Amino acid sequence: RNRRYKRAGVTRRQSVYSLMSSSVFPQQWQQGQRMVIYGAVFLIMTLLILYSSNSSADPTSRIKKKNIYNKCIYYLLYGKMHLHCRQCALVTSSSHVLGTHAGDEIDRTECVIRMNDAPTSGYESDVGNRTSVRVVAHSSVFRVVRKPAEFLNRSESPAIIFWGPSTKIGRDAKGTLYRLIQRVSMTYSNLSFFFISPGKMQRFDTLFQKETGRDRKKSQSWLSTGWFTMVIAIEMCDNIKVYGMVPPNHCGKRPQPKRMPYHYYKPRGPDECVTYLQNERGRRGSHHRFITEKQVFARWAKQYNISYSHPTW
Repeated sequence: RNRRYKRAGVTRRQSVYSLMSSSVFPQQWQQGQRMVIYGAVFLIMTLLILYSSNSSADPTSRIKKKNIYNKCIYYLLYGKMHLHCRQCALVTSSSHVLGTHAGDEIDRTECVIRMNDAPTSGYESDVGNRTSVRVVAHSSVFRVVRKPAEFLNRSESPAIIFWGPSTKIGRDAKGTLYRLIQRVSMTYSNLSFFFISPGKMQRFDTLFQKETGRDRKKSQSWLSTGWFTMVIAIEMCDNIKVYGMVPPNHCGKRPQPKRMPYHYYKPRGPDECVTYLQNERGRRGSHHRFITEKQVFARWAKQYNISYSHPTW
């Protein structure tokens, strides 16, 4: 047999290859082989498309995956933020925290999240003393910086996340807030300073619209620090216990709830319910939609392991 191949001027292996490509093999077999190849190519292309779409999806448009926080939402002045906690205490600035004696419970929690310039000194028995993360609006930057003993000289080395429009806090803003934060971050090396970039700010607007059906700008709404803090907590924490936040129907009760200062550290400040209702109903100019936001928070409770304490709801 080998002599026949040699006389024909081909090797046995070459003859086998020629047979596979010739009509000696049934045409059905060749068609089946093509179908297998086409099917494999189609499957690979489908998987690549799905992977690409998932990797480019907007995380805050559906905050259902827990640890997307570490991937792409908050930017350090010189890097990215990576933080994850199993248990978090989110302490609001509401005067409902006064008289709760929840301070020890809060301090025992793995991570404690606070907002703006809400102090702990003098209120330890109710709000605790530890701070892991503080979320600060552009309008509160100066108040935080002016009290370094309260907010900056902390032994625990907390993280501070600043948020605000790019015109106020952006890298190229004409104002001084960005440069101020830079200087403070260099002075207090015990702290980690972060800000939410303009591109990520837009994602919070998108999330607001998807959850409420309202375009934030067209409805003349300002997102509150509570909105930013809650989204940060959801992405950072496996379980969240919120202290001092009232339910969305609280201010519409009859009879009207007793007067409570909007901030626990400003006893002569405006009434909480008056502030909520005026902002919710305001149509001239931009306003916080506190009640609308709380309606969203109520829906998120079961989805993201959120519980509410003082009051419980």
